Amino acid sequence: MRRGKRAELAPSIALPLETARLLIREFAANDVDSVHAYSSLPEVTQFLIWGPNTAEQSKQSVRAFLDDQKDKQRTNFDLAIVQKQIRKRGEKRRLIGAVGLKLVDWDNRTAEIGYVLHPEFWGAGYAAEAAHAVMAAAFHDLGLQRIVATCDQRNKASARVLEKLGMRREGAFRRSKYIQDAWRDEYLYAVLAEEFAF
Repeated sequence: MRRGKRAELAPSIALPLETARLLIREFAANDVDSVHAYSSLPEVTQFLIWGPNTAEQSKQSVRAFLDDQKDKQRTNFDLAIVQKQIRKRGEKRRLIGAVGLKLVDWDNRTAEIGYVLHPEFWGAGYAAEAAHAVMAAAFHDLGLQRIVATCDQRNKASARVLEKLGMRREGAFRRSKYIQDAWRDEYLYAVLAEEFAF
C-alpha cells in the first residue's frame, strides 16, 4: 500500500538552482543554438551514447526537454547550466552545458545523474558544481535514497568528477554498451543519501 501511494506523487525539484558561479534552470526553446554549440562537437560526445549532433538533432533534443517539463509524472530533469558571471557589458549569461537527473526506479528512490559541458569550460569544476546542486536538490526535494552514474572507463575526467561528488565506484562492466559503433567498458558509481555531503 505504501509503495503504491509513493508512486502516485508527482516528482518535482524547486528550480532554478543557484551556486556560487552557476544558475541551473529549465531549458527554453531559444536555447537550441547554445545546446548545438557543445552537442555538435566530437570531443564532447566521444564517450556519450549520443552525438555528435546535427542541427536538427539538437533541435529535437531541446524539444524533448520541453516535453519532459510538461510531464505530470516527470522522470527526466534535463537542466541548463548557465554561467552567472558576465565578463563584458551588454553580454548575456552563457549557457555552457547541461546536467540531467533521470528517475530510474522511483519506487526505490533511485536516480541517475549525468552532465555535459562545452570544452571551453572544462577543468574549472563546473560539472561537479552543477551536479552537486542537482543532487542536493534531488535528495532533499525528491527524498531519494540513492543516486547512480556511469562513465566510460576511458573517461578519466568524468570519473574524477564523480569521485569529487563523493560517489563510490561500485562496479566495472566490460563491453556493457554498444555506443557509436563500438562496445564500451563502463564504471558504475553511486552515493546514498546518508553519505552525501550537503
